[in-house]
Amino acid sequence: MNIPIHSSESPFIEEGLCFVMFAFDVGASIRLDEAERHITATKERSRLKRQRPAPQYFDYNPPPLRITQDHRTIAVEAFQTLPQIETILYDFGAMMVMYRIPLRGPLRSLLRLSESLYDHAQLLPHTQQHVSQLIHALGTAIEKANCAPFVEDYNIFSLSKIHPAVSPGQLLEQERELIAKILRAEDASLSTQEVTDATASSIAYGQQDLTLIDWNAAMVIGQEMDDVRAVLEIINIELVERRFLDHQLDDALEEAYATLTSHTWYATQWPGSTASYLRRIAGLQVDSAILFERVTNTLKLFSDQYLARVNRLASQRFYLSSWDISIRRKLDTLDNLYDKMADHAGNRRMEILEWIIIILIAISILLPFIPGFPGY
Repeated sequence: MNIPIHSSESPFIEEGLCFVMFAFDVGASIRLDEAERHITATKERSRLKRQRPAPQYFDYNPPPLRITQDHRTIAVEAFQTLPQIETILYDFGAMMVMYRIPLRGPLRSLLRLSESLYDHAQLLPHTQQHVSQLIHALGTAIEKANCAPFVEDYNIFSLSKIHPAVSPGQLLEQERELIAKILRAEDASLSTQEVTDATASSIAYGQQDLTLIDWNAAMVIGQEMDDVRAVLEIINIELVERRFLDHQLDDALEEAYATLTSHTWYATQWPGSTASYLRRIAGLQVDSAILFERVTNTLKLFSDQYLARVNRLASQRFYLSSWDISIRRKLDTLDNLYDKMADHAGNRRMEILEWIIIILIAISILLPFIPGFPGY
């Protein structure tokens, strides 16, 4: 039976976990079967654990490879990580590193934890070192191995059991400002608008569960919420891949524009001299389009399912549609620049051929007037 929270009895977390995640792009693709042979640690090919009704075809495509390794504990405020580190490999070249922190104590203690996680001095360096070692261990399983400078970190506070036993909806109403501060990692007083915005993206399947999604962190309240957390993991991976792709396209556009507007490029161009550059641009177009397609189709979701609604809500909170619009626009711009460069190269070839023909005609006219030239 649910009872209201009184001011004399603050919410106390009896059972919970904080999942601290770091997402990286480490290469063009990862051959998961080969990677599995390279790793001796505990590993499995993950399938989505369904706690709610979902069709048979709702799953990862293809399933990522999860690797669990022993790792020293890291202190974070009054908490510390478990002595294991989990790494998730995705076939499109992404890697997720995850730490687990057991939670037990007053709900308010999560605020200090959230603040500490926001810019922790040890977690990110340890994670980057772990990723570098794993890239080396995987060897040829990673195609074009290169760890991009972008890192997306995200925290999920999963609360399984709270005292007093209240419904998640009641807890949100009673502690909305505190929950907003935890999600934003902000100890200062927040305005009403900020509190409303931080807690606006909420979704529930029943009376005993609730998921709050913000750009910095999420809070998942209820039992058996692994499926919701898995969707949030994928969204974080999709975000880092979109950032990487957007940056890659920026560099390509900058290079293409600089080349196209270069006087030297126009003045000294000879037939075939631009072929290698055009091939590079075309290859980048294809690679970018393939990566974009693979990232957006990692998890098969359908609009009438609860987890699809979680995915849609998280995508909105992470502004993935804005990233998609930007990426598509840059792909179109790169395509236009490629066409212009190819057209100019074709026109340049025709111009040179015309000059060759003119020179040959002129020579044929002059030859009869050259004394002693053979045949005349």
